[in-house]
Amino acid sequence: MQSRKIVVVLKGYPRLSETFIAQELLGLERAGFDLILFALRRPTDAQRHPVHDEIKAPVHYLPEYLHREPLRVARSLFACLPRPGFWRALKSLAADIPRDFTRNRVRRFGQALVLAAEWPQDAGWLHAHFVHTPASVTRYASQLRGQPWSCSAHAKDIWTSADWDLAGKLSSARWTVTCTQTGFDRLKKLANGSASVHLSYHGLDLDRFGSFDAARKQHDGSAPDEPVLILSVGRAVAKKGYDTLLEALALLPGDLAWRFEHIGGGEELERLKALARKLGLEGRVSWKGALAQKEVLEHYRSADIFALACRITADGDRDGLPNVLVEAASQRLACVSTDISGVPELLSSDETGLLIPSENPAALAQALERLIRDPVLRARLGDAAERRVRGNFDHMASIGQLKDLFEREWRAAE
Repeated sequence: MQSRKIVVVLKGYPRLSETFIAQELLGLERAGFDLILFALRRPTDAQRHPVHDEIKAPVHYLPEYLHREPLRVARSLFACLPRPGFWRALKSLAADIPRDFTRNRVRRFGQALVLAAEWPQDAGWLHAHFVHTPASVTRYASQLRGQPWSCSAHAKDIWTSADWDLAGKLSSARWTVTCTQTGFDRLKKLANGSASVHLSYHGLDLDRFGSFDAARKQHDGSAPDEPVLILSVGRAVAKKGYDTLLEALALLPGDLAWRFEHIGGGEELERLKALARKLGLEGRVSWKGALAQKEVLEHYRSADIFALACRITADGDRDGLPNVLVEAASQRLACVSTDISGVPELLSSDETGLLIPSENPAALAQALERLIRDPVLRARLGDAAERRVRGNFDHMASIGQLKDLFEREWRAAE
């Protein structure tokens, strides 16, 4: 019987912004799978979510830059040279290099050599999280070892990867899962009937995000000492659209009482703080930085509105279905976001939230003003959103689907 030990390849681990992956890893462990994690990068976040401490899988780090660990890479090369799979993998690299003539491509091959040479005893499967760089390493390692592999594709990796690269990985992997209908449609089209692609929403660990039964405040922005609290959680990066959100806040009527809180780190944080000052919002905006999950949950419960102005960036990067929207909705928080990617799969406008076009500060300001002034609308949308989450986004459904896919492979190998 094939080993139930799975090597999981990740871009970085642990990461605050990828709790959905950690939640899945924990779910697979609890379902009886033995996991070993290999990450391409070491952690950079100062904090970590409690779920990471519950995962038992050992973590190994591949060389992030080959020149920093030349002896390890050289040993791995000589260990892999006698293997029949070395030449298959080298042939794939030779085909990829003309289309992606970068050091990054060579780095992924070098990381795959290390993974193949340091292969854990009795491991019988490879699984990649993200179909861009982690899947490149996984595909080469699969060829080097003669091991089957599968992949979880998410958002940026689907939309910023070249068609030829995605098609090659889809045909090489035994199966691929992805977490939004829009991502599924793109991968299914590229697979062209030659690969197995499945839609599998990440969902939410509803035990960690239990129902919030307390009554929310009914203020409507008319009293300066009772401002309506608008919350957003997310990294300060271009695809989150925080500049658009700040511009929308600046368009709100001057006599409307509100405050805005942002939770998260990110490369654009200082630029956004400067923009808030330029727009005259400094006294109404609070920047909380990265917080632990328990603190984030408290903020969901104390806020009145959740806002996220997702966009598609110039290079095609975008969110899939942001997990923070699912989290906020699970706490009966009225949500406003944009109609891109997987967001409409959670939020139906005027039913479970408000949806507006991306890159449109005026439309976002109008939606925010409507929610600020109408606590009854906030309550109705929040209640409906929570029902949608608890009925359709329980992460155990995704774990069950993955369990079935893996176990199908074990049965086929017997």
